[in-house]
Amino acid sequence: MKKYNRIILILALTLASCSTTKFNKSMSIEKIPAIVHLDDKSPTFSGNVEVQMLFSEKNHEPSRLTGAEVKFNPRARSAWHTHPRGQLLVVTEGEGIVQEWGEPARKISKGNVVWTPPGVKHWHGACADKFVKHYALQEKDSNGKNVIWMEKVSEEEYEKAAKME
Repeated sequence: MKKYNRIILILALTLASCSTTKFNKSMSIEKIPAIVHLDDKSPTFSGNVEVQMLFSEKNHEPSRLTGAEVKFNPRARSAWHTHPRGQLLVVTEGEGIVQEWGEPARKISKGNVVWTPPGVKHWHGACADKFVKHYALQEKDSNGKNVIWMEKVSEEEYEKAAKME
């Protein structure tokens, strides 16, 4: 499974550094930034979350691809949000929950690949007693946005989802 995850990451990095016509035609090697630790004070997450940006579209024109490795500790989760051009999650460790607005919550675990189409309101996070780690890949739209954040998932919404796992 690690080999599969690395292939996806390499493919994403390759796409991010693809170039055509007037763009830089040389490879670039960059250092991955430090992990950012977020908690309940964040407007976009609840609980303890670690985000490590792996790459962005900066210096990779014409690509608009962005990617991060995200770890949700038990009970941690994102706020409700959408992605203008969709999102691909590759679950690399643990077990978690995804939920589309108006639909039942669904369990995710290591080895799952989750595609969320453009504009679909959803959230994702960890199970009540387990962490989950995934790669999050999404493209920025013509306005430079790759996510539109909304309200936080309430405790009641989370509890209901956690019972369905």
